[in-house]
Amino acid sequence: MVANERYIVHFPENLPLDAGAPLLCAGITVYSPLRYFGLSEPGKHVGIVGLGGLAHTGVKFAKAFGSKVSVIITRGLSEISSSVYDEFQLQAAIGTLDGIIDTVSAAHPIVPLLGLLKPHGKLILVGVPEKSLDLHVFPLIMGRKSVAGSGIGGMKETQEMIDFAAKHNITAEVEVNSMDYVNTAMERLAKNDVR
Repeated sequence: MVANERYIVHFPENLPLDAGAPLLCAGITVYSPLRYFGLSEPGKHVGIVGLGGLAHTGVKFAKAFGSKVSVIITRGLSEISSSVYDEFQLQAAIGTLDGIIDTVSAAHPIVPLLGLLKPHGKLILVGVPEKSLDLHVFPLIMGRKSVAGSGIGGMKETQEMIDFAAKHNITAEVEVNSMDYVNTAMERLAKNDVR
């Protein structure tokens, strides 16, 4: 196989390929907006919405940048709760986040997320729901908050991310199986029962 050198990423030896390869998609998807929107500065308070592949790598990168990280779980269509499931802590979190990376690909309320942001806070969407999200303008105006989207980074930024991951021992949580398990693995994948 011949590959164009512009599209090759060098993996440092201490970064295992099986747990590092997902970073080429999930990792750069969360790393890029953390850097671009200024959320990689130490001391920032970053919220990560979700618990899946994007979210868990987002938590790892934000922590490695020196951020305080809060995991946010959305439930149903009108309720939002923090990872500690404590309503008092949720109320205390209002207006405390510098930015939120929303990794959820299902329709969910984003207006409550805006309430968690500090003035000038940024809500960055990286998940792609099939249905439109409901957005009210008033919470944006009050506090000069921003909603943005981010897809993926370029090759230079991807190499930067891989080097950063290797330096900070960041890998994706993966499950490795033998080839004779492939049919079962595909069934589990269809049921959303994999890491």
